[in-house]
Amino acid sequence: MADKDVAHTDERGYAPEPWWAGVGTWGAVAMIAVGALLAAWIFLRLPGTPPGPTHGYYGASKVIAIGLVIVGGTLLNRRRTRTAATEEANTQDGPQSR
Repeated sequence: MADKDVAHTDERGYAPEPWWAGVGTWGAVAMIAVGALLAAWIFLRLPGTPPGPTHGYYGASKVIAIGLVIVGGTLLNRRRTRTAATEEANTQDGPQSR
């Protein structure tokens, strides 16, 4: 089997991370803004717009979608962390008497 046919994995057997894995929250917000600017650029048919705008809109929508998924994942993770910390603090206080 040729080397190019072999999937490259690390020592744990996982494939390499996608390019957007280390972007972070502010990078995701920037991706959403850049995608929106790209869509506006195409809508206004400014210089550099492709002849078929559907390809440009498709690219802009992918950038916006990836940004939204990253921001949503970050917000959900933050909410889970807060909920777990609140529940842990409540259980350490002991039983509550009414």
